[in-house]
Amino acid sequence: MTANNASPPQRAAVVINPAKAVGADLRASLIRLCDTQGWAEPLWLETTVEDPGVGQTREALEAGVDVVIAAGGDGTVRCVAEVLAGTDTPLGLVPLGTGNLLARNLGVDISDPVSAAYDVLNGTERTVDVVRSRFDRSEDENVFVVMAGVGYDAAIMADTVDVLKDRMGWLAYVEAGIRKLPGKPIRATIKVDDKHPVKRRIRSVMIGNCGRIMGGIEIFPEAKIDDGLLDLLVLAPRGRFGWLGVIAGIFGRRKNEKESAEYFQGKSAEVTLEHEQEFQLDGDHVGAGKHLAIRLEPGALKIRM
Repeated sequence: MTANNASPPQRAAVVINPAKAVGADLRASLIRLCDTQGWAEPLWLETTVEDPGVGQTREALEAGVDVVIAAGGDGTVRCVAEVLAGTDTPLGLVPLGTGNLLARNLGVDISDPVSAAYDVLNGTERTVDVVRSRFDRSEDENVFVVMAGVGYDAAIMADTVDVLKDRMGWLAYVEAGIRKLPGKPIRATIKVDDKHPVKRRIRSVMIGNCGRIMGGIEIFPEAKIDDGLLDLLVLAPRGRFGWLGVIAGIFGRRKNEKESAEYFQGKSAEVTLEHEQEFQLDGDHVGAGKHLAIRLEPGALKIRM
Protein backbone atom coordinates (compact mmCIF):
# COMPACT_ATOMS: atom_id res chain seq x y z
CA MET A 1 0.00 0.00 0.00
CA THR A 2 1.45 3.41 -1.06
CA ALA A 3 1.39 6.29 1.42
CA ASN A 4 -0.44 9.41 0.33
CA ASN A 5 2.13 12.22 0.37
CA ALA A 6 -0.08 14.80 -1.30
CA SER A 7 0.13 18.20 0.36
CA PRO A 8 -3.08 19.67 1.74
CA PRO A 9 -4.56 22.42 -0.43
CA GLN A 10 -3.59 26.00 0.24
CA ARG A 11 -6.06 28.12 2.18
CA ALA A 12 -6.80 31.83 2.19
CA ALA A 13 -8.43 33.92 4.87
CA VAL A 14 -10.71 36.74 3.78
CA VAL A 15 -10.83 39.67 6.21
CA ILE A 16 -13.83 41.55 4.92
CA ASN A 17 -15.60 44.76 5.81
CA PRO A 18 -19.28 43.75 5.59
CA ALA A 19 -20.29 47.38 5.08
CA LYS A 20 -18.38 47.40 1.78
CA ALA A 21 -19.34 43.94 0.57
CA VAL A 22 -22.04 43.10 -1.94
CA GLY A 23 -23.72 40.51 0.25
CA ALA A 24 -23.63 36.74 0.22
CA ASP A 25 -22.95 36.65 -3.52
CA LEU A 26 -19.32 37.66 -3.07
CA ARG A 27 -18.71 35.00 -0.43
CA ALA A 28 -20.25 32.33 -2.64
CA SER A 29 -18.18 33.54 -5.60
CA LEU A 30 -14.92 33.40 -3.66
CA ILE A 31 -15.72 29.93 -2.32
CA ARG A 32 -16.34 28.74 -5.89
CA LEU A 33 -13.18 30.43 -7.08
CA CYS A 34 -11.04 28.76 -4.42
CA ASP A 35 -12.56 25.40 -5.31
CA THR A 36 -11.86 25.77 -9.03
CA GLN A 37 -8.27 26.87 -8.34
CA GLY A 38 -7.54 23.94 -6.05
CA TRP A 39 -7.61 25.93 -2.80
CA ALA A 40 -9.51 24.96 0.34
CA GLU A 41 -12.64 26.86 1.34
CA PRO A 42 -11.49 30.27 2.61
CA LEU A 43 -11.64 31.28 6.24
CA TRP A 44 -14.24 34.09 6.29
CA LEU A 45 -13.66 36.78 8.94
CA GLU A 46 -15.86 39.89 9.06
CA THR A 47 -14.61 43.12 10.59
CA THR A 48 -16.61 45.13 13.13
CA VAL A 49 -16.72 48.75 14.23
CA GLU A 50 -14.88 47.74 17.40
CA ASP A 51 -12.26 45.69 15.51
CA PRO A 52 -11.74 46.84 11.91
CA GLY A 53 -9.34 44.05 11.00
CA VAL A 54 -6.50 43.58 13.48
CA GLY A 55 -8.07 40.80 15.56
CA GLN A 56 -9.38 39.00 12.47
CA THR A 57 -5.92 39.01 10.89
CA ARG A 58 -4.37 37.60 14.05
CA GLU A 59 -6.98 34.84 13.98
CA ALA A 60 -6.05 34.11 10.38
CA LEU A 61 -2.36 33.83 11.29
CA GLU A 62 -3.18 31.46 14.14
CA ALA A 63 -5.11 29.31 11.67
CA GLY A 64 -1.97 29.01 9.53
CA VAL A 65 -3.44 30.29 6.28
CA ASP A 66 -1.26 30.83 3.22
CA VAL A 67 -2.49 34.33 2.39
CA VAL A 68 -4.73 36.91 4.09
CA ILE A 69 -6.98 38.76 1.66
CA ALA A 70 -8.09 42.23 2.74
CA ALA A 71 -11.53 42.73 1.18
CA GLY A 72 -12.65 46.29 1.84
CA GLY A 73 -11.35 49.82 1.66
CA ASP A 74 -8.05 51.39 2.63
CA GLY A 75 -8.86 51.14 6.34
CA THR A 76 -9.27 47.38 6.15
CA VAL A 77 -6.07 47.05 4.13
CA ARG A 78 -4.13 49.11 6.68
CA CYS A 79 -5.34 47.02 9.63
CA VAL A 80 -4.46 43.75 7.90
CA ALA A 81 -1.07 45.08 6.80
CA GLU A 82 -0.31 46.24 10.34
CA VAL A 83 -0.50 42.63 11.60
CA LEU A 84 1.15 40.99 8.58
CA ALA A 85 4.14 43.37 8.47
CA GLY A 86 7.21 41.48 9.61
CA THR A 87 5.65 38.03 9.08
CA ASP A 88 6.04 35.53 6.25
CA THR A 89 2.32 35.53 5.43
CA PRO A 90 1.46 37.65 2.38
CA LEU A 91 -1.35 40.14 1.93
CA GLY A 92 -3.84 39.88 -0.93
CA LEU A 93 -6.06 42.72 -2.10
CA VAL A 94 -9.74 42.60 -3.07
CA PRO A 95 -10.64 46.31 -3.34
CA LEU A 96 -14.15 47.25 -2.22
CA GLY A 97 -13.66 50.80 -0.95
CA THR A 98 -13.79 54.36 -2.26
CA GLY A 99 -10.11 55.16 -2.58
CA ASN A 100 -8.43 51.74 -2.87
CA LEU A 101 -5.12 53.60 -2.83
CA LEU A 102 -2.74 50.68 -2.34
CA ALA A 103 -4.51 48.66 -5.02
CA ARG A 104 -4.35 51.55 -7.47
CA ASN A 105 -0.66 52.11 -6.83
CA LEU A 106 0.07 48.42 -7.38
CA GLY A 107 -2.10 48.07 -10.49
CA VAL A 108 -4.60 45.69 -8.89
CA ASP A 109 -7.96 45.28 -10.66
CA ILE A 110 -10.35 47.53 -8.72
CA SER A 111 -13.38 46.90 -10.95
CA ASP A 112 -13.95 43.18 -10.31
CA PRO A 113 -13.46 41.65 -6.83
CA VAL A 114 -13.48 38.08 -8.12
CA SER A 115 -10.85 38.88 -10.75
CA ALA A 116 -8.69 40.51 -8.07
CA ALA A 117 -9.07 37.39 -5.89
CA TYR A 118 -8.11 35.18 -8.85
CA ASP A 119 -4.91 37.18 -9.23
CA VAL A 120 -4.13 36.66 -5.53
CA LEU A 121 -4.59 32.89 -5.71
CA ASN A 122 -2.50 32.57 -8.88
CA GLY A 123 -0.05 35.40 -8.34
CA THR A 124 3.48 35.76 -7.09
CA GLU A 125 4.84 37.51 -4.03
CA ARG A 126 6.68 40.79 -3.84
CA THR A 127 7.91 42.73 -0.83
CA VAL A 128 7.03 46.36 -0.13
CA ASP A 129 7.97 48.92 2.47
CA VAL A 130 5.72 49.88 5.37
CA VAL A 131 5.86 52.95 7.58
CA ARG A 132 5.50 52.90 11.34
CA SER A 133 4.12 56.01 13.05
CA ARG A 134 3.69 57.34 16.57
CA PHE A 135 1.47 60.22 17.63
CA ASP A 136 2.31 62.60 20.48
CA ARG A 137 5.23 60.40 21.58
CA SER A 138 2.96 57.49 22.42
CA GLU A 139 4.44 54.02 22.85
CA ASP A 140 1.82 52.65 20.47
CA GLU A 141 2.75 52.34 16.80
CA ASN A 142 0.47 52.40 13.79
CA VAL A 143 1.39 51.18 10.33
CA PHE A 144 0.53 52.78 7.02
CA VAL A 145 1.39 51.63 3.51
CA VAL A 146 0.32 54.49 1.21
CA MET A 147 0.43 57.87 2.93
CA ALA A 148 -0.07 59.83 6.12
CA GLY A 149 -1.04 63.45 6.54
CA VAL A 150 -1.08 66.20 9.13
CA GLY A 151 -3.33 69.25 8.82
CA TYR A 152 -5.40 70.12 5.77
CA ASP A 153 -5.53 66.72 4.08
CA ALA A 154 -6.35 64.97 7.38
CA ALA A 155 -9.13 67.49 8.01
CA ILE A 156 -10.58 66.52 4.63
CA MET A 157 -10.65 62.86 5.67
CA ALA A 158 -12.28 63.75 8.97
CA ASP A 159 -14.98 65.85 7.35
CA THR A 160 -15.87 63.85 4.24
CA VAL A 161 -19.57 62.95 4.29
CA ASP A 162 -20.08 59.16 4.17
CA VAL A 163 -23.32 59.49 2.21
CA LEU A 164 -21.48 61.45 -0.48
CA LYS A 165 -18.70 58.84 -0.56
CA ASP A 166 -21.31 56.17 -1.30
CA ARG A 167 -22.88 58.30 -4.05
CA MET A 168 -19.89 60.09 -5.56
CA GLY A 169 -16.84 57.97 -4.73
CA TRP A 170 -13.56 59.88 -4.45
CA LEU A 171 -15.22 63.11 -5.63
CA ALA A 172 -16.69 63.37 -2.12
CA TYR A 173 -13.18 64.22 -0.92
CA VAL A 174 -13.05 67.09 -3.42
CA GLU A 175 -16.23 68.52 -1.89
CA ALA A 176 -14.70 68.33 1.59
CA GLY A 177 -11.44 69.79 0.30
CA ILE A 178 -13.19 72.88 -1.04
CA ARG A 179 -14.95 73.41 2.28
CA LYS A 180 -11.65 73.12 4.16
CA LEU A 181 -9.61 75.47 1.96
CA PRO A 182 -10.02 78.52 4.24
CA GLY A 183 -7.76 78.38 7.26
CA LYS A 184 -4.62 79.74 8.83
CA PRO A 185 -1.17 78.18 8.54
CA ILE A 186 0.55 77.05 11.72
CA ARG A 187 4.18 76.88 12.72
CA ALA A 188 5.80 73.48 12.23
CA THR A 189 9.27 72.02 12.63
CA ILE A 190 10.13 69.20 10.23
CA LYS A 191 13.16 66.98 10.75
CA VAL A 192 14.14 64.33 8.19
CA ASP A 193 16.67 61.70 9.27
CA ASP A 194 19.56 63.42 11.04
CA LYS A 195 19.40 66.55 8.91
CA HIS A 196 19.00 70.03 10.30
CA PRO A 197 15.32 70.74 11.13
CA VAL A 198 13.41 73.17 8.92
CA LYS A 199 10.74 75.53 10.22
CA ARG A 200 7.73 76.41 8.09
CA ARG A 201 4.25 77.89 8.39
CA ILE A 202 2.26 74.99 6.98
CA ARG A 203 -1.26 73.98 6.12
CA SER A 204 -0.31 70.33 5.68
CA VAL A 205 2.54 67.85 5.73
CA MET A 206 2.00 64.70 3.68
CA ILE A 207 4.20 61.61 3.91
CA GLY A 208 4.09 59.19 0.99
CA ASN A 209 5.14 55.58 0.59
CA CYS A 210 3.43 55.49 -2.84
CA GLY A 211 3.00 58.11 -5.54
CA ARG A 212 -0.72 58.29 -6.31
CA ILE A 213 -3.59 59.60 -4.21
CA MET A 214 -7.31 60.13 -4.88
CA GLY A 215 -8.38 60.38 -8.50
CA GLY A 216 -5.10 58.90 -9.73
CA ILE A 217 -3.23 62.16 -9.02
CA GLU A 218 0.52 61.51 -8.76
CA ILE A 219 1.49 63.79 -5.91
CA PHE A 220 4.79 62.06 -5.06
CA PRO A 221 6.36 61.52 -8.51
CA GLU A 222 9.54 59.92 -7.19
CA ALA A 223 7.89 57.63 -4.65
CA LYS A 224 8.11 53.86 -5.05
CA ILE A 225 6.65 51.43 -2.53
CA ASP A 226 9.84 49.37 -2.44
CA ASP A 227 12.59 52.00 -2.74
CA GLY A 228 13.43 52.19 0.97
CA LEU A 229 12.59 55.89 1.13
CA LEU A 230 9.85 58.14 2.47
CA ASP A 231 8.67 61.14 0.46
CA LEU A 232 7.49 64.23 2.34
CA LEU A 233 5.51 67.10 0.86
CA VAL A 234 5.17 70.30 2.88
CA LEU A 235 2.28 72.54 1.80
CA ALA A 236 2.84 76.16 2.83
CA PRO A 237 0.56 78.47 0.84
CA ARG A 238 1.44 82.15 1.20
CA GLY A 239 -0.82 85.14 0.73
CA ARG A 240 -4.26 85.51 -0.76
CA PHE A 241 -3.57 83.26 -3.72
CA GLY A 242 -1.31 80.86 -1.85
CA TRP A 243 -3.04 77.70 -3.01
CA LEU A 244 -2.29 78.63 -6.63
CA GLY A 245 1.36 78.61 -5.65
CA VAL A 246 0.94 75.18 -4.09
CA ILE A 247 -0.66 73.83 -7.28
CA ALA A 248 2.11 75.35 -9.39
CA GLY A 249 4.73 73.88 -7.07
CA ILE A 250 3.25 70.38 -7.20
CA PHE A 251 2.14 70.05 -10.79
CA GLY A 252 4.26 72.65 -12.54
CA ARG A 253 7.37 72.04 -10.44
CA ARG A 254 8.04 75.77 -10.70
CA LYS A 255 11.24 76.66 -8.88
CA ASN A 256 9.89 79.98 -7.63
CA GLU A 257 7.08 78.08 -5.89
CA LYS A 258 9.27 75.51 -4.19
CA GLU A 259 8.60 77.06 -0.78
CA SER A 260 4.84 76.64 -1.30
CA ALA A 261 5.21 72.94 -2.11
CA GLU A 262 8.47 71.55 -0.78
CA TYR A 263 9.68 67.95 -1.15
CA PHE A 264 11.99 65.96 1.12
CA GLN A 265 13.17 62.33 1.16
CA GLY A 266 14.50 60.14 3.94
CA LYS A 267 14.03 57.04 6.05
CA SER A 268 12.53 58.73 9.11
CA ALA A 269 10.92 62.04 9.97
CA GLU A 270 9.43 64.05 12.82
CA VAL A 271 6.81 66.77 12.56
CA THR A 272 6.31 69.03 15.58
CA LEU A 273 3.39 71.47 15.51
CA GLU A 274 2.65 74.68 17.39
CA HIS A 275 -1.01 73.72 17.77
CA GLU A 276 -2.94 70.47 17.51
CA GLN A 277 -3.85 69.36 14.01
CA GLU A 278 -5.77 66.43 12.55
CA PHE A 279 -3.87 63.26 11.54
CA GLN A 280 -4.74 60.65 8.91
CA LEU A 281 -3.23 57.30 7.92
CA ASP A 282 -4.11 55.82 4.52
CA GLY A 283 -7.24 57.96 4.42
CA ASP A 284 -8.38 57.08 7.95
CA HIS A 285 -8.80 60.00 10.33
CA VAL A 286 -6.99 58.91 13.50
CA GLY A 287 -7.31 61.95 15.76
CA ALA A 288 -5.47 65.17 16.52
CA GLY A 289 -2.11 65.96 18.06
CA LYS A 290 1.05 68.07 17.97
CA HIS A 291 3.77 65.54 17.18
CA LEU A 292 4.22 62.80 14.58
CA ALA A 293 7.22 60.48 14.36
CA ILE A 294 7.57 58.07 11.44
CA ARG A 295 10.13 55.52 10.34
CA LEU A 296 10.36 53.33 7.28
CA GLU A 297 10.63 49.56 7.54
CA PRO A 298 11.98 48.41 4.16
CA GLY A 299 10.57 45.23 2.62
CA ALA A 300 8.54 44.40 5.73
CA LEU A 301 5.33 43.34 3.99
CA LYS A 302 4.76 40.59 1.45
CA ILE A 303 2.01 41.11 -1.10
CA ARG A 304 0.64 38.41 -3.36
CA MET A 305 -0.69 39.66 -6.68
